[in-house]
Amino acid sequence: MPRNDQVTRQWCLLRQLESGRGVTLQEMRDALPEEIRRHTRTLRRDLEALEAAGFPLVADQVNGQTRWKLMEGFRDIPALAFSPTELMSLIFSRDLLKPLEGTEIQASLTSALNKAAAVLPPQGHEYVREMEQIFSVGLGPHKSYQQHKGTIDLITQAIAKGRTAQIRYYSASRGITTRREVDPYRLWYAAGGLYLIAYCHLRKDVRMFAVERLRSITLTDHPYQLPLGFNVEDYVRDALVVMRGRRVEVELLFSKSVAAWVKDKIWHPSRETSSMKDGRLKMTLKVADTTELVGWILSFGSQVQVIQPEALKQKVKEEGRKISRS
Repeated sequence: MPRNDQVTRQWCLLRQLESGRGVTLQEMRDALPEEIRRHTRTLRRDLEALEAAGFPLVADQVNGQTRWKLMEGFRDIPALAFSPTELMSLIFSRDLLKPLEGTEIQASLTSALNKAAAVLPPQGHEYVREMEQIFSVGLGPHKSYQQHKGTIDLITQAIAKGRTAQIRYYSASRGITTRREVDPYRLWYAAGGLYLIAYCHLRKDVRMFAVERLRSITLTDHPYQLPLGFNVEDYVRDALVVMRGRRVEVELLFSKSVAAWVKDKIWHPSRETSSMKDGRLKMTLKVADTTELVGWILSFGSQVQVIQPEALKQKVKEEGRKISRS
């Protein structure tokens, strides 16, 4: 029997046992994912293994049935009201914080996880190590913010206090640094980067600023109020990743060789797909018309065809020609 199956199955059993109402062996088996189900004798061995690992189990007779559960007092940890597997999951997820390493945000979250780890029984830590042999976190490309701790701290203060900030911001597209006054609304993390969403007094509009391009930030004594009805999720809704722009309806046709892979990913909330009889995949999106969109389409090479809009098709063709000439 693969060790991974055993650990995963025992984790699932712990989730059921900590419910508090008690579960029978048959209920345990029925609740397991089909690919790791085993007969009741194997489940009994799993329960014995959990007891040997230090998890205190109780078997109660209810209406002629044996119902298993974790001993009261162990099932819920009063200090945090978290169950053992909830705490183990929190500790296991700490790798998701790596992109924010060196910032106060990451420090506070790490402190919270350390407090959770402090009240977790020793056997819980052992299961975290077991789970780390099964699941790994791949973060993909991301920026480092270790050198921007002071900037992020001042942004969070400005948001918390509702204070306008004076910034010097470097525009990568224009290659210049400008001075601005902004009303910070929200820090937003997406696609491996941290962004400040703020009202820009210079542009008279809500804009998005890459945190690593803030050359300086100073809080003022001028208060501001977040406009009624402003919603950050609505503000970024049309962005394929982070860039905003005029919304267009895009129709793409993917080849058979990449259809299954493309279909399995949620590229954007507006995404709709339909499979063709010949195995190709048609996708429609309602997204911002930006260079980000063009670059994403080009990343599929010859495996994708732009059906509409015509203007986007021409942009992709022109960019492809530029690449081939370089």
